[in-house]
Amino acid sequence: MTTPTNDGSSGTSGTTGTTGTTDGNTGTEGITGLGVVIGSTDSAALIAWYRAALEPLGARWAEHLLIVGPGAIIGFDERDDVAEKAAEPGRQLINLTVRDIRAAEKHLNTLGVTWVRPVEDTGGGWFFSTIVDPVGNYLQILQGPGTP
Repeated sequence: MTTPTNDGSSGTSGTTGTTGTTDGNTGTEGITGLGVVIGSTDSAALIAWYRAALEPLGARWAEHLLIVGPGAIIGFDERDDVAEKAAEPGRQLINLTVRDIRAAEKHLNTLGVTWVRPVEDTGGGWFFSTIVDPVGNYLQILQGPGTP
């Protein structure tokens, strides 16, 4: 396990990564993406909502998932072992960074979304907001300073 130190270097506790370095990252290998899979009792309805909400913001539907950025996807799974609504929606948050949060806000308002946290300027060039998807999961829409 790698332990960060205050000077930016790493100390180890006796294990090494699979590439032979103490942190397992050589700069050319390692994590190349992140995916979130949302389970639902009605995945078709959830997919339709996410597509309507996110495709106008730049997401792209590909076979069975939404590509929301380089190496970042949202997948959907029809399940019979989950409740119809999320029991603890704040337990996990799906965060999406956008180029223009005010344009995103305007689009999402046309869908009649519920805002848990309206778009808020939190300082330093950051804007945060949180909406609820149809099954109760929280989806945060963010814009940061210098967002590409």
